[in-house]
Amino acid sequence: MLAPPRTVVRREAGLYALEQALQRRGFEHVAGADEAGRGACAGPLVAAAAILPAGKRGEVPGLADSKLLTAAARERVYAEVVDRALAWSVMIVPPAEVDARGLHVCNLAAMRRALASLTVRPEYVLTDGFPVDGLGVPGLAVWKGDRVAACVAAASVLAKVTRDRLMVELHDQFPEYGFAVHKGYITDEHSAALLRHGPCVEHRFSYVNVAAASGRGNVPPRARRPAAPAPVPSLFDVSVTEPLLLPVAAEGTVGVASGEQPQPSPSVGEDEAMEGETR
Repeated sequence: MLAPPRTVVRREAGLYALEQALQRRGFEHVAGADEAGRGACAGPLVAAAAILPAGKRGEVPGLADSKLLTAAARERVYAEVVDRALAWSVMIVPPAEVDARGLHVCNLAAMRRALASLTVRPEYVLTDGFPVDGLGVPGLAVWKGDRVAACVAAASVLAKVTRDRLMVELHDQFPEYGFAVHKGYITDEHSAALLRHGPCVEHRFSYVNVAAASGRGNVPPRARRPAAPAPVPSLFDVSVTEPLLLPVAAEGTVGVASGEQPQPSPSVGEDEAMEGETR
């Protein structure tokens, strides 16, 4: 039996070439998934998924990897993605969940939940950087996928804008840390604030710099974590013990990724330092 012809997509072919090639192969609904906040030592981890329509309708003005866009440009692209996407979803993982389960496990669970929550079932899935199993459809992990595939870039913008908005809200609760400026990533300003004030409940106590600043670096993260303050009303107020989904648009969903069975993380150990990002 002859093998089907290979499809070759060159990076210089543009942001939409990979999805168009998959659509020509019969995969009409191609979903992309990405995250924001892996390298931050404070605030939630946020994962998103999106399916863009084929043709001109799916060409989002200004779409690019969220890290390459200014904050204002990301907001404009976010609105375009929400308006144009056939389906999109966002999952939020609180810092306590990251501490309890490990970053890699939470990242996979959040992307899996975001993809499963799409109101249009994907026929093929593209993820940024590493594969996500258990989806029930074929998929491909694409290196720097947010610069190669439009649906992954769309997911990266959804995740980044959602997380940035949350960090601005947290700045109002904890202004001493400057969350609105550095969004929880490890900057000189953030490190100085950690040393001066110690960590708050929104920090990730499984990160070595936060553990050191807590003064109790040799005890488990949950034992170091302070009690959570009374909740402040927010667009993203949802239960962290059940996978409750909060609809925020006709085809969009925001929720908390929780309820997955804990698994050992192959890449993140307790109190392992995370590399800072510039997202």
